[in-house]
Amino acid sequence: MSAPAARKQIWILVALFFAPLALAFLLYYGGGWRPPGSTNKGELISPPRPLPNGSAWHGKWTLVYVGDGRCDERCRAALLLTRQTRLALNADMTRVQRIFLATGNCCDRTYFAAEHPDLAVEQVDNAAGAALLGVFPDVASGSIYIVDPLGNLMMSYAPAAPDEAVLDDLERLLRLSHIG
Repeated sequence: MSAPAARKQIWILVALFFAPLALAFLLYYGGGWRPPGSTNKGELISPPRPLPNGSAWHGKWTLVYVGDGRCDERCRAALLLTRQTRLALNADMTRVQRIFLATGNCCDRTYFAAEHPDLAVEQVDNAAGAALLGVFPDVASGSIYIVDPLGNLMMSYAPAAPDEAVLDDLERLLRLSHIG
C-alpha cells in the first residue's frame, strides 16, 4: 500500500472516531440541544431558591412538609412518607432531617411526640413565617419539598407522586453529594 493511501485511511479512521464527538459538542454547547428525559422523579425547582438566613435546616438535607397544624389525613400520610423515607436511608439517615411547617392551628403535640419524635415542628403563622413560606411554590398543594444542606429549596413532590420517588431521588442526591 502506498504512503498516500495509508495516510488517507488513517484520516478516515480519525474522522470516524472524532466526527460524532464534534457533532455532539456542537449540538450540546453550540445549538443548545439537550437530551430529553431526566433521572429525577420529583420536580426540580430551577433555579434553587435560597431560604432566609438562620433557618434551622442548614447543614443537612431536609424533607419539608407545609400544612395546617391540626394535621389532617393527607398531612399524616405525607409525614409518614418522610419518616419512612428517612428510615430507609439506613446509614445515611443521619444526613437527613424532617421539618413540618405549621401554617396555623398548631399543633397536635401528642401525635407528633408519639409518631414522629424526630420531626421538628415550626409554626409559621407570623411575619417571618410568611416570608419563609413565600419561597415555597404552592404551599397549599400538600407537596413534600427537599432543601439542600446550603439552605436552598431545590425539589418538590406533588401529593400524587409515587411514594418511592422521594426515596429514589434522595438516595441519588446523598450518593452524589459531598455536603451535608
